[in-house]
Amino acid sequence: MAPSLTELFVASLAFAVTVTGVPTNLNHKSHFSVTQVKNPKFTKSGPLALAKVYKKYGVALPANLAATVDKIKDSHSHRRDEGDATTTPTDSDSEWLTPVSIGTPPQTLNLDFDTGSSDLWVFSSLTTASEVNGQTKYDPTKSTTSKKVTGATWSISYGDGSSSSGTVYTDKVNVGGLIVSAQAVEAAKTVSDSFTSESDLDGLLGLAFSSINTVKPTKQKTFFDSAKAQLDSPVFTADLKQDAPGHYNFGYIDTSAYTGAITYTSIDSSQGFWEFTSTGYAVGSATFTTTSIDGIADTGTTLLLLPSAINKAYYAKISGAKLNNSVGGYVFPCSATIPSFTFGVGSSKFTIPAKYMNYSPIEEGSATCFGGLQPSEDIGINIFGDIALKAGFVVFDGGNTRLGWANKSL
Repeated sequence: MAPSLTELFVASLAFAVTVTGVPTNLNHKSHFSVTQVKNPKFTKSGPLALAKVYKKYGVALPANLAATVDKIKDSHSHRRDEGDATTTPTDSDSEWLTPVSIGTPPQTLNLDFDTGSSDLWVFSSLTTASEVNGQTKYDPTKSTTSKKVTGATWSISYGDGSSSSGTVYTDKVNVGGLIVSAQAVEAAKTVSDSFTSESDLDGLLGLAFSSINTVKPTKQKTFFDSAKAQLDSPVFTADLKQDAPGHYNFGYIDTSAYTGAITYTSIDSSQGFWEFTSTGYAVGSATFTTTSIDGIADTGTTLLLLPSAINKAYYAKISGAKLNNSVGGYVFPCSATIPSFTFGVGSSKFTIPAKYMNYSPIEEGSATCFGGLQPSEDIGINIFGDIALKAGFVVFDGGNTRLGWANKSL
């Protein structure tokens, strides 16, 4: 792991008042569920998914990967008879989004739930017009429950030199019926073009630890931290799916959503992430290799990023696989037979099906595919992203600072 994961994640910021989210119990309920929705503008692209990780963790894109990303974007821009139209692939690569209501009356925005960050930020009526590309915008002036936090600002910088920043309000936030009446909502004034290009993503809802919230001078609570007091249990769970909407549940563990027992493993939250140690891996039906793999569970990252040695062991089993620097990662013939990948959590093992490990063709119509597993060295952190999370039912236990993993029907 890098010396400081927090330093990899964010840079410049500025803020000025303490705001505490106030939970409001709706109809005396104390557990809640919300279902993801399909992003109709999603374009599956391995290089774009990898580029997103570089930007998110503040690492500059290698020149070859940056050139590939530009090429992909250019290939998705076209002219139509009725006028100019640009259809840019989703640089943030969010195939599934989650509806969240903000304000009174409610304004519904589709957000990316991200256990790898700790800000709830949204496109807003304050966002520079040229940086808005069809997103739904939060307008605090149309909410009777909004309150501006005087002097408060936020800013997140990315590895490509871009940033998103703005001011802060408190307002009512409703996630699947779970309401926090005075949650910090970070209203964007400027937005990185990587978010502008994704017209159906209206912002992010961070679910990492509040210690890496970017508001200054006083960090603000995440939505989960604000809501914990009213929940039956201080947990949330992620049941992500392949090619289908997943669910986030707050305050309870749905016993019908998994099979067998939940295996819990301790986490190190000192860097603000859900950081745990995997006990090893196996490629296909090969013998399990016992080794410690320190990494984070990150719903906001699409791919699985692990050390190069593990990548080499995996791709050695695929005929024609190679590390292609021009697209930034491992590729292989789409027609190749590829193995599954298994990782350990405590005494349990979780197998990612082979079809998950073939992420997508490197571009539309290509016979070369981009792997779902990629090296982590450039990022400086091992990441168990959605490729891995979809293979299990995951419990984020904020009361006991631990992660729970269980198998489920795939």
